[in-house]
Amino acid sequence: MLDKINKYMGEVAQFNSLKVDEIESFRIKFIGSKGIVKTLFGEFKDVPNEQKKAVGQALNELKNTAIEKVKISIEALESEQAEKGIYGDLTRPGAPVELGSRHPISIVKNKITSIFSRIGFTVSEGPEIEDDWHNFTALNLPEYHPARDMQDTFFIEKSEDVEKDMLLRTHTSSVQVRYMNEHKPPIRTISPGRVFRNEDISARSHCIFHQVEGLYIDTDVSFADLKQTLLYFTKELFGKSKIRLRPSYFPFTEPSAEVDIYWGLETETDYRITKGTGWLEIMGCGMVDPNVLKNAGIDSEKYTGFAFGMGIERIAMLLYQIPDIRMFYENDVKFLEQFKAVQ
Repeated sequence: MLDKINKYMGEVAQFNSLKVDEIESFRIKFIGSKGIVKTLFGEFKDVPNEQKKAVGQALNELKNTAIEKVKISIEALESEQAEKGIYGDLTRPGAPVELGSRHPISIVKNKITSIFSRIGFTVSEGPEIEDDWHNFTALNLPEYHPARDMQDTFFIEKSEDVEKDMLLRTHTSSVQVRYMNEHKPPIRTISPGRVFRNEDISARSHCIFHQVEGLYIDTDVSFADLKQTLLYFTKELFGKSKIRLRPSYFPFTEPSAEVDIYWGLETETDYRITKGTGWLEIMGCGMVDPNVLKNAGIDSEKYTGFAFGMGIERIAMLLYQIPDIRMFYENDVKFLEQFKAVQ
């Protein structure tokens, strides 16, 4: 009989379940009114007297172990049910996590950066709150220069702590000035960033926008180098192999030019965005004015260079046919979700 009791003890010890029906079946089997323990106690009268003490102790241990196993199993089951009541069904599949998307401005900025990095341009950044010298004077725009009126500026009021004229930068050319002050030629860098101008907000203009400006300074840099660099860029970004440079004016470059790409006239949209000409303006450029090099401490007799600049929003509007610049800043989820598949 001891062998039989030991066998049942092993079965009790191995039982482990958090299912109500299995726990109840175990309870009925071992400690129910017609269970194993009850039956063994009924057979106890037939045990020889010399074995009664050992068998009785084993029977009591089996009974107590079975009762304790049922108690522990019920407590574990109730604990799990309480957790499910707080957290829900932990075995249920979780809600799908929506994939986000990059902002179209970030997408285009990354594309432009990648294109120029392949031909040796590094990325430089600078402060958005700038002083007058770096934003204007060093770029051949001394005080009272009429060209300053080309850019309506957000100035910051002077205080006891601020002696210089401070402003929100109107272009990332100020970053190029800082870079020239800190590095010796050859210099090959692009400066992406946010800029600010006091302009009325409309479908085509905004008081906050983003630029990428490039700068290359070395010995014997020519306008031909500038044109070939821009031709490479337009081929990589737009897939267009035809550009033209129209004479223009910028205070910090001489000569200066506007860059157009031939977009084509294959669709009605092409006619609309190019106004029937097939040409689209994408940026400004020119050879760095010697005065700018001198202001940055670079020998203008030995070194020459070119610079170019473009608005990221304008490029994004062309690439993705976005009709209104304000859409970039409205945080409309339906608009932003369209760029999930764009790298």
